[in-house]
Amino acid sequence: MANQGDSPVNQGRRRFLTATTTVVGAVGAGFAAVPFIKSWSPSERAKQAGAPVSMDITALQEGQQLTLAWRGQPVFVSRRSRKMLDVLPSLDGLLLDPKSDNSDQQPKYAQNGTRSIRPDIGVLIGVCTHLGCAPEFKPEIKPEPFDPEWKGGYFCPCHKSRYDAAGRVFKNMPAPANLPVPPYHFEGDNTLVIGVDPSNAGAA
Repeated sequence: MANQGDSPVNQGRRRFLTATTTVVGAVGAGFAAVPFIKSWSPSERAKQAGAPVSMDITALQEGQQLTLAWRGQPVFVSRRSRKMLDVLPSLDGLLLDPKSDNSDQQPKYAQNGTRSIRPDIGVLIGVCTHLGCAPEFKPEIKPEPFDPEWKGGYFCPCHKSRYDAAGRVFKNMPAPANLPVPPYHFEGDNTLVIGVDPSNAGAA
């Protein structure tokens, strides 16, 4: 009696199984490759999150502030009056980092007395450096309940941290650092672009 192992090979069946296995394997590899290839490029949401944003500041008046979103964070854009600017040097002795020596808090071009490219236009990330609360803009130089000698700037109502109009934090506050300055530049006199340094403006 013949052994089953000695029975002739069904070549047609073998070709069918081989072809089917190859097709299924190729389809499976294709599905596996799609998410892998997609991971090479950022999603549209990621692109938008890191993209520069522009603002027309023509209508921004002295003592006023506008807020825009960049990378999921509020950016405060204020127009400072001559009076607000004149008072800044007199506050140095009251501030934790008056010369903006902490280079992590601003680009090199904003490491100056006003922490800005143009003295009249302040650009700050509006997140308190203590616990991430939103400071309030208090531009008027007048006594306030939280400071009878207030000279204008930012007050965080959550834990009482205070910053001057350049975003420099006062000494002995819960906040440990100045408000950050994002990368930015101007296109003309009235268009502010957040997210790109002046040196890279042409490539943006």
